[in-house]
Amino acid sequence: MKTVRLPKTRLEAFGAVLQGFGEVHAPVEDGSVHVFQRLEDWSAVCLDYMRTVLPPKKYFLPPRETMFRYSPESGYVACTDDLDRKLVLFGLHPCDISALNILDLVFGGKYPDPYFQARRKNIAIVGIDCIPDEHCFCRSMRSDIIDHGFDLFLYDIGDHYLTFVGTARGDDMVLAAPTLFEEISRVDIDEYKRRSSIKRAAFQIDLEIRDLPEIFDMEYESTIWQTLGARCLACGSCSMVCPTCYCYDVVDQVELGTDTSTRERTWDSCLFSSHARVAGGENFRDCQADRIKFRFYHKQRGFVAEYGRPSCVGCGRCATSCPIGIDIVEVLRGLRGVDHVRDS
Repeated sequence: MKTVRLPKTRLEAFGAVLQGFGEVHAPVEDGSVHVFQRLEDWSAVCLDYMRTVLPPKKYFLPPRETMFRYSPESGYVACTDDLDRKLVLFGLHPCDISALNILDLVFGGKYPDPYFQARRKNIAIVGIDCIPDEHCFCRSMRSDIIDHGFDLFLYDIGDHYLTFVGTARGDDMVLAAPTLFEEISRVDIDEYKRRSSIKRAAFQIDLEIRDLPEIFDMEYESTIWQTLGARCLACGSCSMVCPTCYCYDVVDQVELGTDTSTRERTWDSCLFSSHARVAGGENFRDCQADRIKFRFYHKQRGFVAEYGRPSCVGCGRCATSCPIGIDIVEVLRGLRGVDHVRDS
């Protein structure tokens, strides 16, 4: 992997170069939170953010999108309005890039999703490293360091960013700014390793996940699920902010008084009472305890069986967004017998 360095004083100039590769979106401060949005002014970029409210997933799997339009004259026509839109997502953390790699497994597998695939191809990724807070456990989920899924990745080494080039497109970005990047030195390498050690020591949460699938199998009838079911509001906030949740609902919208319609898909959540309801009103998970158990089992057990790793990246969004304080770390430790899950 090619590695160069970018002086911080030249970052804004590099941002101007990136405009040639697509519309630049980056994390900005919005009140008390941070969000990814189109960048109008480089001074608005906030690279020391902890986590955005919604993950970058929203660019690849929009909360609501039209898949088909239908009319008697033309039949079903796929909606491809924005699939060729060139974007540059700047400032993604390792856990969010890891989440996109997980979505690649889902939407690029046996039945590739053309909408996701087109956006993935046309959206460039420039990542940046971060320091964990009290909710981060990405190191436990093996997503604190990323080695693929990005075009460029920036590591803060003081006055410079050590820049890893991950793709041919990333190399083109560097070549498009030949006066901005420099060769790395031994001092840069040593500083990178020093700061990497500091980051490892900064994690406040350490979870053992290697035997979690076996523990989930043995604790299928645990009373923890009833306790969580009694607390859960079924609001779906954890699913909406999760960078790897990919469930969606598909609805046909018929325009009244016409023979035309659209087929839309929208984000869904396995915590919603309607999620497992089928024709005739039968619901395979008709109580909240079953639904929240399914959510945990899918991420920590089912996904491991299918893809060899959990579908959680340890970003901490679900814990910080839950209105009644359900914390995934507390639940996993409770299953292991380290802590008890609170009743309220």
